[in-house]
Amino acid sequence: MQIQVRCGCGEAACPEWAVVEVQGVLQPQPCFSGRIQGLHIGRLCSTSSAPTSKARTTNPPSIFGFLIWFGGSSRRSCHCQGGYTFTVGYHELAGSKVTLKKPLLVLRKKKNDNGDTGELGQGGPAAAAEVELEVIGIIRHKILFKDRPKALISKPVPKEKKALPAAATPSTVPPAS
Repeated sequence: MQIQVRCGCGEAACPEWAVVEVQGVLQPQPCFSGRIQGLHIGRLCSTSSAPTSKARTTNPPSIFGFLIWFGGSSRRSCHCQGGYTFTVGYHELAGSKVTLKKPLLVLRKKKNDNGDTGELGQGGPAAAAEVELEVIGIIRHKILFKDRPKALISKPVPKEKKALPAAATPSTVPPAS
């Protein structure tokens, strides 16, 4: 079966998306049940690749974007090489960019209603509704977070109880004469 797709942006100008793959499950808090579209998940940062000069310069990680749960809007393109950090709540994951073996298309399904009102014998209302697939992005890379997350906060360090110095013994006061 051959499916016809339409790309209005052209191959070179098509927005590039990336898949974010984590080990485990991202679960929203119970108060967000059923309303996850537009929910802020975490912060995705790109760390720069290794410095080329001999001087030890540390470039701070640049914020790549905020990972938000969207239901089909276009994403930022992913052109940075090197490592990535993904901060979700009090957890930080370290990952890397991996090229997919075969690129994936991100499609939007559109129903086109033709103005023709067909007769019942010629397909009727079922033939009037056509489905068209529109390319809205292409996925060539994934950002893989394969290790367990690192906790950004840990248990507070218990304070040691310091023993108070023993109170000085009252000096004996000579009796008044």
